[in-house]
Amino acid sequence: MTLPHTPTDSLPDALLSRFGVVGLQDLGEANLLDRVDTKYLLDMGQLAAALAQLSGQYDLLRVEGRALNPYQTLYFDTPDFELYQQHHNGWADRYKLRARRYLTSSQVFLEVKHRNNRRRTVKQRIPIPYIMTYFDSEATAFIDGHTPFDSADFEPKLWNEYDRLTLVSKTRLERVTVDLNVAFGWRKHEVRLSGLAVVEVKQDDHTLPSDFIDQMRRVGGREGGFSKYCMGVYTLYPDAVKGNNLKPKLREVEKLIGEVVHVPLH
Repeated sequence: MTLPHTPTDSLPDALLSRFGVVGLQDLGEANLLDRVDTKYLLDMGQLAAALAQLSGQYDLLRVEGRALNPYQTLYFDTPDFELYQQHHNGWADRYKLRARRYLTSSQVFLEVKHRNNRRRTVKQRIPIPYIMTYFDSEATAFIDGHTPFDSADFEPKLWNEYDRLTLVSKTRLERVTVDLNVAFGWRKHEVRLSGLAVVEVKQDDHTLPSDFIDQMRRVGGREGGFSKYCMGVYTLYPDAVKGNNLKPKLREVEKLIGEVVHVPLH
């Protein structure tokens, strides 16, 4: 099962056209597979106000001419949600496992995302032909080699889709991703966070300056952690996991967008 992709949030073409353009081949070190992340949740007005001031400092990634590029992700966890529980319980050293498809470029990867106790995010990935719901021998070796878990312990838990806007700093080793139209789904249940922008500023070190972070202070953006996977689990599996530490984050989301929409899938 995948989610029906029905984007509603967008940004004016006149705003996006102010930015210079880079392609995937231009990212180089800006891929930042070993990095630190600073996260923000914004409404669409805050996002547009920030972007209006940043075209001189950032270029915009366009893939096949598109600024907003759809992503599709299948997350895996153990039957008792061990990866979710690590994050919920505040473990400094934790993992995520996912298969991700970049719909515009048609690339698909199996990815391990490791947040270590030095507050760095390290992403390892291998190309795969399609989003798999089971692991072949290559995937098994990859997972067993890059996590402390047994690949046989994992099972698919939820789908996640969104549209991503990516900014690349003109002067610093920094990339900013903005995720819109965020949705989660599993079986016959879907959750949509329409009107929410999930922003990550990706840098080599937290001490580095950032023009985007400077704009967050101007538009009232509040720094704070946000895991799309954990929010998806919390909203899709409310009776299966504890979520005390997610409740304040959900209230913050609802304050920004008014409502988290639950949609039954047929």
